[in-house]
Amino acid sequence: MNKLKWIWKKIKFFISFFETRYKVTVSFNKEYGDSDDRIYITRKIIVQKEKHLKFRDENKKIVEYQSAGGLNYIIEEA
Repeated sequence: MNKLKWIWKKIKFFISFFETRYKVTVSFNKEYGDSDDRIYITRKIIVQKEKHLKFRDENKKIVEYQSAGGLNYIIEEA
């Protein structure tokens, strides 16, 4: 059983090289490139709406932003 787990981990590690990753830039005002911008590299975007953004970053941590007035974000393939 341990050998199967080891093989499965190696297969997942190999497949992770071919997954699409995204660069998410979240700005807290209308200008990008300021000091308030946050940049994340993410594997999976869970929710992408005008006022709600939720995704899983490279460390498998869930990051979530919500705003009543709308969010300013850019999603690009990395």
